[in-house]
Amino acid sequence: MTNINPQIEDSWKQHLQKEFRKPYFAELKSFLIHEKNNGAVIFPPGQQIFNAFNLSPFDAVKVVILGQDPYHGMGQAHGLCFSVQDGIKLPPSLLNIYKEIEADLGIPMNYSNGNLVPWARQGVFLLNAILTVKAGTPASHQGKGWEVFTNAVIQKLSDSRKGLIFLLWGGYAKQKKVLIDESRHTILQSGHPSPMSANQGLWFGNNHFSKTNVLLKQQGLQEIIWQIP
Repeated sequence: MTNINPQIEDSWKQHLQKEFRKPYFAELKSFLIHEKNNGAVIFPPGQQIFNAFNLSPFDAVKVVILGQDPYHGMGQAHGLCFSVQDGIKLPPSLLNIYKEIEADLGIPMNYSNGNLVPWARQGVFLLNAILTVKAGTPASHQGKGWEVFTNAVIQKLSDSRKGLIFLLWGGYAKQKKVLIDESRHTILQSGHPSPMSANQGLWFGNNHFSKTNVLLKQQGLQEIIWQIP
């Protein structure tokens, strides 16, 4: 955990170096070290905290999906929002994401594989607002500095890039709308894919996956292959 800031892809490191030098980030780093020194198990593992950044370099990002904080169960989180590691059962929200992709695009999804690395490699930036969590304790690292950092990330993408598609699912993600310049980017909003929201009719039928590909095609960009092998 002591090497928290170097473990990030070079283009992101260049864009975020000012954030790494700010007092809040030093405090965040100290908090994580203290947690670990006191026996806390932290997810995701240290080398995977910045997985979303490492798999989607700054200039390769085309789509941004925002989550809240990592899964807190053993072996689930690996630094990509909504995604789980190989061999882990699909969490309820991801299950509903797969169902919407099937309905939207008419393609079969592999319900035995919830690892979304193939999306990240295509420029789908799978960013949680909070990048770490204590095992078994959801939102345990809320308010420790991660939100300041990830808000800066969203702002940097908004200010420095053009034509990005931001998928804001649920109330928490929608709060980030104020950080995004809508004259430069497209925002697609819907309810959260969690069962509670989906059962209220706020998720299914949003067609965000086909809409995203239409928007990418209009820019002359490669469409996302949403099907997970």
